[in-house]
Amino acid sequence: MFLSDWGNSYLFLKLNTRIWKLNYQNIFMELMPVFNKSGGDRVLDKKYQVMHHLSFNISKSVTVGLFEAVTFGRKNHFDFQYLNPIIFLRPVESGNGSGDKAKVGFDFKANVANKFQFYAQLLLDEFVLSKLKNDKNNYVNKYGYQLGAKYIDAFGMPNLDLQGEINRVRPFTYSHYDSVSNYTHYNQPMAHPLGANLQEFIGIVKYQPAKKWYVYARAIYYYQGLDSAGYNFGGNPFRSYNDGKPLVNPGDPLSAQRQSGFAVGGGMKATCMNALLQVSYELKENLYVDLSLQHRSYKVPLLNSNTSNTLFTAGIRLNMFKRVYDF
Repeated sequence: MFLSDWGNSYLFLKLNTRIWKLNYQNIFMELMPVFNKSGGDRVLDKKYQVMHHLSFNISKSVTVGLFEAVTFGRKNHFDFQYLNPIIFLRPVESGNGSGDKAKVGFDFKANVANKFQFYAQLLLDEFVLSKLKNDKNNYVNKYGYQLGAKYIDAFGMPNLDLQGEINRVRPFTYSHYDSVSNYTHYNQPMAHPLGANLQEFIGIVKYQPAKKWYVYARAIYYYQGLDSAGYNFGGNPFRSYNDGKPLVNPGDPLSAQRQSGFAVGGGMKATCMNALLQVSYELKENLYVDLSLQHRSYKVPLLNSNTSNTLFTAGIRLNMFKRVYDF
C-alpha cells in the first residue's frame, strides 16, 4: 500500500536512524511524471517526493509504524521546505499553500508463539469523516488496506509455510487532479501494480520436503473496476480524478448524488485468477533447476472477453531475482 518494488528504479537518498526502540526512515526521491516518449530523444521531466516512516518496537514480537509521503506538484523544481526531516509533512504543505499529493498510513506486524505472523497496512489518501460514516461509496473516500497472516511449520509439518493476504484499494486512491502529483513514476504505479478500485486475495504455500527440494505454490484472485463509456471509475492512477468522472458542476442539484456510487469493482468489472506451481532442485549451493506451471484467466464479462494462458517453464537459475508474472 505504501511503496512496492514492482515499478522502475529511481534516484533516491535514504537516511535511517535508530534510537532505542525507534526506527526512523527518510527517503527523498527524484521521479518522472507521466510522459509520452515520441518525437526523438529528449530530456524527460522530473518530479519529487519525500517519504517518512517511523516504526516502534512495542516488544520483541510487535511493531507498529507511521507513514507519510508528499509528491510535489511541480516539474523540475525541488521544494527545499520538504527537506524537513521531521515526520508530519502536512503543516509544511499547508504552509506552502500547495495542493501537493499527501498520504498518511499505519502499519502493524506481530509474531505469535513462534508460529504465526500477522501484518497489516492502512493507507489514507483522502477521506471525509462524514462521508465515511454516511456514504461509504463517495468518491472522496480514497484509502486502501492490506491484511495478512503467515503460519510457519503449519500443522506441525517442518518446512511447510502458509500465507494468506487481502488487499483492497478504493477508487481514485493514488490519483490526483494534477498528473505530476499522482502516485506514479516512469509511467508505472509506485504502490500496488494494478492501481486502485480493486479487491485482491492471495494464497501462498512454501514447502521443503527434502534437503535440496523446494515447492512453491501461489494463487492470486482479484477483481477490479475498469473505466467504461468515457467515465473514470478510479482504477487508473494516471488519470486525473476530475478527468471523465461522472460529476457535474457544484451548483447542479444532482452533483452530490453523482459523487456517490463508487464501490470497489464499480465500472466495467474485470476478474483474474493467476495460479502458479513451481518445483526447484538445488544442484549446488545457490544453483537451482526450476520447473513451473502457471495458468492465468482474465475475464471482462461486459465485453464478452475471456483470455486464458498457460505457461510451462524449465530452466537453470543462479540464486538471483527471477522473472515473475503476478498480474
